Amino acid sequence: MTDETQEQQITAVGNEMSASFLAAKKRSDEILAAIEKNPGKFTMLTGDRPTGRLHLGHYFGSIRERVAMQNRGVKSNIIIADYQVITDRDTTEHIEENVLNLVLDYMAAGIDPEKTMIFTHSAVPAENQLMLPFLSLVTEAELHRNPTVKSEMEASGHALTGLLLTYPVHQACDILFCKANVVPVGKDNLPHIEITRTIARRFNERYAKKHPVFPEPNAILSDAPEIPGLDGRKMSKSYGNSIMLGATAEETAKLIKKSPTDSERRITFDPINRPQVSALLTTAGLVTGRDPKEIAEEIGDSGAGALKKYVIESVNGFLAPHRERRAELAKDMDYVRDVLEEGNKKANAIANETLEQVRDAMGMRY
Repeated sequence: MTDETQEQQITAVGNEMSASFLAAKKRSDEILAAIEKNPGKFTMLTGDRPTGRLHLGHYFGSIRERVAMQNRGVKSNIIIADYQVITDRDTTEHIEENVLNLVLDYMAAGIDPEKTMIFTHSAVPAENQLMLPFLSLVTEAELHRNPTVKSEMEASGHALTGLLLTYPVHQACDILFCKANVVPVGKDNLPHIEITRTIARRFNERYAKKHPVFPEPNAILSDAPEIPGLDGRKMSKSYGNSIMLGATAEETAKLIKKSPTDSERRITFDPINRPQVSALLTTAGLVTGRDPKEIAEEIGDSGAGALKKYVIESVNGFLAPHRERRAELAKDMDYVRDVLEEGNKKANAIANETLEQVRDAMGMRY
C-alpha cells in the first residue's frame, strides 16, 4: 500500500466519522426538542463507576444535565456501575465508601430519589443475566472495534480482560433492562450507543418480530465543554488534578494554591500556549458564569497569586450550598443506604419483568 493510498484511507475514515457525528448531533437536537414538548415519553439511563469521588468535571459534564432532565419530567435512572470497577482494577478496596459518596453527591446536587432511581450493578441479578443472550448477538470483531475499549485498556496498562472486552454489552444491559430510550453521552461514547442499538435491533429481529421487546435508544450529546484539570490536562481522578465536590473549602484552597502556572506575570486566556493559567480561568468562568477572557483582563498584571485567590473564592462560593446539603445528608447515613436499597428494589422489579419478557420471546419459559 502506498503512502498516498494509506492517507486517502485515513481521510475517508475521518470523513465517515465526522458524518456519523453530525448525524448523531442532528438526532440529539431533535430528541431534546421532543423532550421539551413531552418529557414523559422518555426514559433516561446514565451512571458512573465508583472509582473515587465526583469532581467539578462530573458536575458540569453530566450531573447538572441529569438534574435538569429529572426536573423536566423525564423518567430518570442512575446506575452506579460497581461491577465495572473490576474491568481494569485488581481490587474493590473502598468500593462501599465510594458508592455511598456517589449517592451523597447525587442528592446534594439535586438528584431526587423520589424521581430518579439510583441503583448498583451488583444488586440486580436479572439485569446482569441479560448479558448471556446479548453476547450471542455481537461478534468478537465488533467488540474489538470499539474505540472506548481500546483507549481504556491502554490507559489502564492492564491486559484486555473478558469483562473489559464485553463492557459495551454490559452497558447495553444497563440501558435496555429499563427500556431507556435516551442516554446522555459525550462524543467518545457514541460507539457504545451504536452497539446497544444493534443489540436491541438484532434481538427484536431474531426473537420478537411481532412484539419488539427493546427500544433502540438514542444518544443525547452533551454540549458541556471539556473541563480542564488544575494542571491543564483533562480533569481526572487518576491525574490528581480534580476539585472534588465533597472536598472542604480548606482542601480546595490548598489544591488550587499548589496548581502550576507559568513565569508570565500578566494573566491572559490562551489555552494553547498557556494551558495551566487558562485551566484556572476556565474553572473560574464555569463556576461564576463569566467569560474567562473577561476574568483574565480584570486580573491583568496582578499575577498568578491574584488569579488563584479569585479561583479559590469563586469555587468555594459555588460549592458552598452543595457542601452544606452534603454535610446535612451525611449526618444520616442510614437514610443514604435506604435510598440505595429502595433504588435496588425498584431496579430488581424492572429487571425481573424485562428478563421474563426476554425468556418469553426466546421460548424459554418451561
